[in-house]
Amino acid sequence: MKPISIFIGYDQRERAATNVLIDSLYQNSKLPLSITPLVTSQLENQGIFKREKDPNQSTEFSFTRFLVPYLMNFEDWALFIDCDMLCKTDICKLWSMKNDKFSLMCVKHQHEPKEEIKFQNEKQTAYPKKNWSSLMLFNCKKCKRLSPDYVNNASGLDLHRFKWLDGDHQIGSIPIEKGWNFLIGVQDREKISNVNLMHWTLGGPWFKEQRLMGSDLAAEWFAARDESFKLWS
Repeated sequence: MKPISIFIGYDQRERAATNVLIDSLYQNSKLPLSITPLVTSQLENQGIFKREKDPNQSTEFSFTRFLVPYLMNFEDWALFIDCDMLCKTDICKLWSMKNDKFSLMCVKHQHEPKEEIKFQNEKQTAYPKKNWSSLMLFNCKKCKRLSPDYVNNASGLDLHRFKWLDGDHQIGSIPIEKGWNFLIGVQDREKISNVNLMHWTLGGPWFKEQRLMGSDLAAEWFAARDESFKLWS
């Protein structure tokens, strides 16, 4: 079988988070993975991404994530996840939820942020479907509107609210209680069966100012980091 295609949003400020996430995916997976960090400068060098930085853009991958179907030649399925995550179980369990009747699948959070500033003094922007795009299972053949031209020119809200689809009926739901894309500091852990994929959407412990974000979950991130270092030392 083909490797599972995974694309990770990459931000230079979160290189440590990206490396630990990649290791956690490899260490827990029973199937081969093909993991590609979306490095903005590389996409720019290829002439694929030409968009000016948006004042509401808090990460380098705010918009590059929507290039995944194009990078897949609009074929097969692919998973996009933000870099500020840690995988605690086999990502194949999430991959197995793919359903061909949908164009896209995600965890449909009801996140209405109260804070105005998040990590690294970045502006916190509230909008419908907040955090839905932080984990997306793309059915790439059904996402052909996401051409480089569209991604480079569409408004941020149109992209993140999935206005490029013909309606919300094309968005499949990954059950929130399954603990995929668990929002640390936002969701109630008592309502989650297992925290399978942690997401430090408000800023993670790799930032000095947020060493304890998530308490014991922050400790798990440091343990995963230390284990990764041991494997490669």
